[in-house]
Amino acid sequence: MNLNNLRPAKGSVKASKRIGRGQGSGRGGTSTRGHKGAKSRSGYSRKFGFEGGQMPLQRRVPKFGFKNVNRVEYKAVNIELLQAIAEKNNVTVIDPEVLRNAGLVSKNDLVKILGNGELKAKLEVKAHAFSASATKAIEAAEGTVVKL
Repeated sequence: MNLNNLRPAKGSVKASKRIGRGQGSGRGGTSTRGHKGAKSRSGYSRKFGFEGGQMPLQRRVPKFGFKNVNRVEYKAVNIELLQAIAEKNNVTVIDPEVLRNAGLVSKNDLVKILGNGELKAKLEVKAHAFSASATKAIEAAEGTVVKL
């Protein structure tokens, strides 16, 4: 076997339809486009969402609401979870990396500490934001709050 006598398997290669090459080809005349109308013309391309002249869905459905482009979204973590992590892992410093290892936040999440629960351990807590009640609870337990 040489490169010059390699052939594809029998029946695996199919000849493409030659459209618009005269009546003798069997695909002349309208060339599979039917009669008249925009789709039969050259250069036709349908606009996205076009419904044949009927008012398109995206224009029929009412618009409402407001999306603030400057919104900053935080992943909320309560201080009761910080207490549980401190006891389980025996740590005194809690930062996003510790929370990531515990499976509470993802890599690019901004973390906000909320004040739900009770905190007994003296912790240094590092996060992107804190609620007033969380700050109060951490400082009441003689811990420190560090904003990243």
